[in-house]
Amino acid sequence: MTFGIVLAVLTLAAAAVTAIAGLHVWRAILTATLRAVAQLAVVSAILAWVLTRWGATVAFIALMVVVATVTSARRIGRQRRAWSVGIAIVSGAGPVLALILATGTVPASPIAIVPIAGILIGGAMTATSLSGRQVMDTLIGRRGEFEALLSLGFVESAAVRELCRNPAGRALHPALDQTRTVGLVTLPGAFVGVLLGGGSPLQAGATQLLVLIGLLAAEGTAVWIVLELFAWSVISPQREGG
Repeated sequence: MTFGIVLAVLTLAAAAVTAIAGLHVWRAILTATLRAVAQLAVVSAILAWVLTRWGATVAFIALMVVVATVTSARRIGRQRRAWSVGIAIVSGAGPVLALILATGTVPASPIAIVPIAGILIGGAMTATSLSGRQVMDTLIGRRGEFEALLSLGFVESAAVRELCRNPAGRALHPALDQTRTVGLVTLPGAFVGVLLGGGSPLQAGATQLLVLIGLLAAEGTAVWIVLELFAWSVISPQREGG
């Protein structure tokens, strides 16, 4: 009962503060919170079954990718090109997860793979969304500079890279800040999870390092792929259908 009251108070506080500040996201906060409650309730109910079957585990990870792809495509505004957004997410998370499993860094069991996959896919999704919006806004807002680069002899792909490389790279700032300050400002979920599971602080630190550095690799790759997708006009700053 107390737990539910605290969650409700925090949700209303977040919505109220953003409404007072005129940020126009209070409805999104309420909606996101309700979705999170419903989704976690369902996931918690089925996860015990999923983690006992490899087929269900693979299907669940595939569902993660689909949901991440749709979410990121909506954020960028490219629902009709969702498949290309999915390429960036999978290109970021896939190789890192494959390396971790191939080297035996984590046990090849569903209970270990699902959370690691979720962390990597979620990080790649965030990086894809942020870099996609950054590149989109840059190409639209700095169109004159883009045309100037073309007039100087740049081909379109090179002009996109030159103009958007730094804005796209800003999508990595959250991951970089988290990595730089880990242990000093925050104790992220993997660290706390290992401790709560009975692991030693050394084991918790090693697990968290694996997660943080894996995220940097996954997110960096996703950002690079997003930039290339724009450079080769697979994703365009123009309106969909236009």
